[in-house]
Amino acid sequence: MTPFGEKLRALRAERGLRQKDMAQAIGVSAAYLSALEHGRRGAPTWTLIQKIIGYFNVIWDDAEELARLAEASHPRVRLDTSGLSPAATELANLLAENIEKLDEAELARITASIRVALERRK
Repeated sequence: MTPFGEKLRALRAERGLRQKDMAQAIGVSAAYLSALEHGRRGAPTWTLIQKIIGYFNVIWDDAEELARLAEASHPRVRLDTSGLSPAATELANLLAENIEKLDEAELARITASIRVALERRK
């Protein structure tokens, strides 16, 4: 499941909505919506994100969060480290080869560490 799919499913569950009804309302198939929620489809288009925001009638902060989560929800990530340092290539490969071995707490810790490092660069 992707971050966007997890949030989408939570929004739907909070409001007691069926996938089939939501899919029809936003103009996609129930199968596509299911695949989106389960991370079997890539990040949605900006147009679809807007439809979802309108469907749930969410406020600005929640709308921004949905858009941010969509950007971070590509289930098949490719990294091109050509031209980068050997350390960058090693990190990319280490993560690619071992991400499934990490639990949620470890993933959160690594993500937070990278975000802190990026904030310091600003």
